[in-house]
Amino acid sequence: MNTVTFFAGMTMGLSLILAIGAQNVFVLRQGLRNDHVFSVCLACAFSDAILIVVGVSSFGKIAAVLPWLEPAMRYGGAAFLVLYGAKSLRSALRSTDALADEASTERSNLARTLLACLAITWLNPHVYLDTVVLLGTVSTQFPDSQISFTAGAVSGSFLFFFSLGYGATRLQPLFAKPFTWRILEGIIALVMWAIAVKLVAGLKYL
Repeated sequence: MNTVTFFAGMTMGLSLILAIGAQNVFVLRQGLRNDHVFSVCLACAFSDAILIVVGVSSFGKIAAVLPWLEPAMRYGGAAFLVLYGAKSLRSALRSTDALADEASTERSNLARTLLACLAITWLNPHVYLDTVVLLGTVSTQFPDSQISFTAGAVSGSFLFFFSLGYGATRLQPLFAKPFTWRILEGIIALVMWAIAVKLVAGLKYL
């Protein structure tokens, strides 16, 4: 196990998954309600793990057959991240949204909750771009340590979702304020742009 590459994969995975989206808000709300938190976090993290493994194990092989694919995806991914960062920056400057108080003692049906969670995860095109395309692209920079990179990225997903789900109770007072969302969106914009620069420059995520 290459420790440096492991943490590179974890850092990259966390950087991408940090972006606010429907999946993260769903997990956050389930945590605020204390409603099937473990099952929801596990479903999200395990889904990410499957997509990460597919991206790292297959993207390099496909790129070897289609040599133009890697640079196309790299620049295309960078362009997407620039736009995503701009969207986050716009939200940071203008958004007045806040997470509604979803705290409740009533528990929902587990099957329906998991179905909604999986739909939000697997029907979201951004998930595929983040895990299969972007992580797959970055993993090609570590041809001799892809197992370590994959383990780091998967560990990052598990760490993030379970921290988000079980830490939601303490976050509830903060995310009831629009200003907190704006600060987080600003941070996300900077992270997305930094990743875009690294992709274009071909820099390793160390």
